[in-house]
Amino acid sequence: MEGELKNLVMTWFLTTLSLYYCYHFSAKISKGLTRLVSIFPVLILLSVLPFNLHTFHLGAPHVLLLSWLPNFRLLLFAFDQGPLSPPSPKFLLFVLAACSPYKIKEKSVKIKNGGTPFQVPSLILEAANQIALLVFLFCSYNFKQYFHSHVLLILYFLHTYLSIQLSLAVAAIPAQILLPGVELEPQFKTPIRATSLQDFWGRRWNLRVSDTLRSTIYNPIKTLSTRIIGPRWASLPAVLATFVTSGLMHELLYYHIIRETPTWEITWFFVLQGIFIDIEIFLKKKLVATGKFKLHEAISGPLTLSIITLTAVWLCFTPLLRNGVDEKIIHESIVIVDFFKGSAKVL
Repeated sequence: MEGELKNLVMTWFLTTLSLYYCYHFSAKISKGLTRLVSIFPVLILLSVLPFNLHTFHLGAPHVLLLSWLPNFRLLLFAFDQGPLSPPSPKFLLFVLAACSPYKIKEKSVKIKNGGTPFQVPSLILEAANQIALLVFLFCSYNFKQYFHSHVLLILYFLHTYLSIQLSLAVAAIPAQILLPGVELEPQFKTPIRATSLQDFWGRRWNLRVSDTLRSTIYNPIKTLSTRIIGPRWASLPAVLATFVTSGLMHELLYYHIIRETPTWEITWFFVLQGIFIDIEIFLKKKLVATGKFKLHEAISGPLTLSIITLTAVWLCFTPLLRNGVDEKIIHESIVIVDFFKGSAKVL
């Protein structure tokens, strides 16, 4: 565990150094291909740095925080677009804008869509609640031989969800402490209340990733498609291309976790989501827009969550279980608990 923490420190040192180069040197280069060439080594470095981390609980989140979000945002930065342009007068804010899974606001403004800015006490309380629930799950794994396989799947799903929530809460704390004037928009917006696949993926789940993919993939493809097939159906290839890209990035995440030759199941999960959304868009334009047919939210909501859950269990969890990732996570969980127990005794 101590060796992994040293790797974590080195990873973030190299990340900060790379972003320092982008902030002080690449930003002074003319936007476009020249600036893109200047940051290309940084894109490569950020793609490989998470492989220095070998545990699930540290390694997996850093694929998102280093290989995914910063790289896509730096691609936008090369063309003077996205959250890194223009560069903030504070380097720390530039780093947070590159790596943070939150949308950062420098001024105190009302957050749209009913969201509320995070505050440090609430973040610490949220993190403590997530830790308590995770510890409960860790302890329950000692009795996994008595659980039905379906119960274990539910526990693994909760473990994954709680780990994501904890990572997000912890990631927000430094920004709020070091930059008290900064506000962070929530990453999720009650996904369980989604009324359609478009609503779930575009407006409720992992919003910062959605924003990044919308800017880098969806909008350019839609603009190009509009010229070829017209505006009415231009969103269809754009949606599919966005989900294919998301699938490939998740495949990178799975490769980091499993360290085995990709089987492309996670990619197919997102390809299917893109196809389902294209069908949804087509039906809405053909039926709902004309007033011929519309599902009530009481039906469309559960149907949406059922489609996502069933395809996720089929394509997302299967490769993890097949490669024994659940056993690895359980072992790591026990090691983490023992590590903090030992640290508490020393203190």
